[in-house]
Amino acid sequence: MIIETDRLILRPIVETDAEDIYEYSQNPDVGIHAGWKPHESLKETKEIMPEIFLDKPHIFGMVLKENHKLVGTVGLLPDPKRKNPQVLMLGYALGKDWWGRGLMTEAAKAVIGYGFNEVKLSAISSCCYPYNKRSSNVMKKCGFLYEGTLKQCDVRYDGKVLDSECYLLTKEQAKM
Repeated sequence: MIIETDRLILRPIVETDAEDIYEYSQNPDVGIHAGWKPHESLKETKEIMPEIFLDKPHIFGMVLKENHKLVGTVGLLPDPKRKNPQVLMLGYALGKDWWGRGLMTEAAKAVIGYGFNEVKLSAISSCCYPYNKRSSNVMKKCGFLYEGTLKQCDVRYDGKVLDSECYLLTKEQAKM
């Protein structure tokens, strides 16, 4: 499945994307907001890719139309906090050089439409750490409503225990 937006091509991730994924995943400011440690090598990125990205039906690489560079990932995955199979969780990561340009909101809205119209979801969830205002702003721009904060919910890769702000968007709210 390929989804096009004004500035992006959202497409399945392939093994040859490893260098672009490593490029943004090694930045210490990127993964920490989602709870994962910066990648230490291209080899590490290649080892992680099959588990997280490759052959995953609802995970997309964010490729800039202007230069065909993969600058982030976005997709729908099982929500570990919910047992309802009609609800998937929106997850995303974007290279720091591309922050503040509206690319993640653009990609997220496209994936939300895909989730409701193609996957036939009843709702889409998303979570972030309370300090991650950029991520919560993306969710709000996409129409997600704040559900609450799960206290002491996650243990980050560095052992820090963090709360998780939870958001939900139903198909009715999204008017899909």
